[in-house]
Amino acid sequence: MSSQHPDNASAPPWNQSPLIAGDDEVEEIYQSWFNLGCQEAMWDAEGKDVDLNVIRKLLTKHGEVFREKLIGRDYFLTYRIPNPAVEKSDRKVFFETLQSIPKHFDVCKVFYGDGAIPPVFEVILPFTSSVHQMIQVVNTYRKAVVQLEDVFIDFPNVKLKDIIGEIIPDSVEVIPLFEDFESMANADKIVSRYIELTSPRYVRVFIARSDPALNNGLLAATVMAKLLIAKLVKVQNSTGIEIFPIIGVGTLPFRGGLNPTNVDRFLDEYGYVATATVQSAFRYDYPQNLVVEAVNKLNNNLPSKSMQTDAIDETTALKVVEKLSKHYRMFAEAAAPTIAHLSRLVPPRRTRKLHIGAFSYGRRLGNIELPRAIPYACVMYSLGLPPEFVGLKALHELSETEYSFLRDVYVNMRDDLTKVSSMVSFENINILLSSEVENRPDIAPIRNALPLYVEDLETAENMLDVKVGPRTFSERKYLNLVNNFLLSYLENDTASAAEELLKAARARRCLG
Repeated sequence: MSSQHPDNASAPPWNQSPLIAGDDEVEEIYQSWFNLGCQEAMWDAEGKDVDLNVIRKLLTKHGEVFREKLIGRDYFLTYRIPNPAVEKSDRKVFFETLQSIPKHFDVCKVFYGDGAIPPVFEVILPFTSSVHQMIQVVNTYRKAVVQLEDVFIDFPNVKLKDIIGEIIPDSVEVIPLFEDFESMANADKIVSRYIELTSPRYVRVFIARSDPALNNGLLAATVMAKLLIAKLVKVQNSTGIEIFPIIGVGTLPFRGGLNPTNVDRFLDEYGYVATATVQSAFRYDYPQNLVVEAVNKLNNNLPSKSMQTDAIDETTALKVVEKLSKHYRMFAEAAAPTIAHLSRLVPPRRTRKLHIGAFSYGRRLGNIELPRAIPYACVMYSLGLPPEFVGLKALHELSETEYSFLRDVYVNMRDDLTKVSSMVSFENINILLSSEVENRPDIAPIRNALPLYVEDLETAENMLDVKVGPRTFSERKYLNLVNNFLLSYLENDTASAAEELLKAARARRCLG
């Protein structure tokens, strides 16, 4: 599944600018399907303005290639809609997006004739925390979109469908997106009840990796994802309804660790899922031949293995997550003001809604406002402080059973940490701890939290034998960039700082 996550450092080969907006996003779907081999595209109405004429524009511009390929059969377009229970300012967008679904079929009917099928029939519901939210989507579409066709419009017997035509599809499938610890822990109950109430033919469940990492750290997020997969297997076995997990992953380990160079390792870790997102950095920051090859391998291998119902002990998993999350949050909450301040230097890649005031669209950690996961990770990488290590000293608090459990569940833990270990800048750490910046209020929060991070690095070396620091000339060149970023920022040269931030992002092949 191609997605519109704004994590690419470089511009797409088909676009002059790395900022993708307007009709460029429509073209992006075509490119993802036909040139990269993706089978599905997420059309994201959450937190950004989305073109509700996307199907018509695709068929108008690329009609020749779509004659033999049906959207809804050969390629799939899946809306991500706002959750009206959470995103209050977008409640009408939620409704507007559902209302737009039938018109896509009308366009296809004109284009394909009698062979037309509904091109959009599934929607992703973010922040799902209860079965009621899922049922409300189903019923809103059924009662406020489909059943309106039978409303009388004119005396004596003119109905709405006589004016606008029949409404197809007559239902939508809801894909719950679980993004926080509590909802992930209760996902099995939510999905089971949804199956009981709606008797679907199948259920797709979206497992977030970015927000769980933002709120709980790399290790806890990985355990949470595996626990959720295990729970879904049990639901499938008990209900007899097939469940197809989707996982949303970025290119570096903190947000999931799927990029064109490590598909095999990803399959070892998350081969249980049916679908994986290939985000913007995956598609645009690597050579296209590698991207095509990697997408093809994912298409041919997912799912690559099945999880046993007793593979993960829930009680142990929850204890491990609690301990790991506690230590991660100690650093993240303390450092948050500096990270939020520096995130304004992260270049935009999509036209998102405002992150302030009535249209605020950030993330909260306790009482602290954080940027979203991509700019958060970008700032941490740019400072030479890979977020993968944050909270690692919690390993000392795990019992022998819990530590063994973690190593068994997180297959690539040591490899993932080793992958980012060369990105640690001790020079930047020393600068941030030096007396030269002790009176900088913008730096004080992360400066005060740094001793915790140093303990995390020591834990990586002492417990996991992960050697931190550069080993090659190219890794040293990368650290020069993040060092230049910090020095430029401390000299109040924000233009140069932003330039060095982007150079470093291109070198590691993603913003965050």
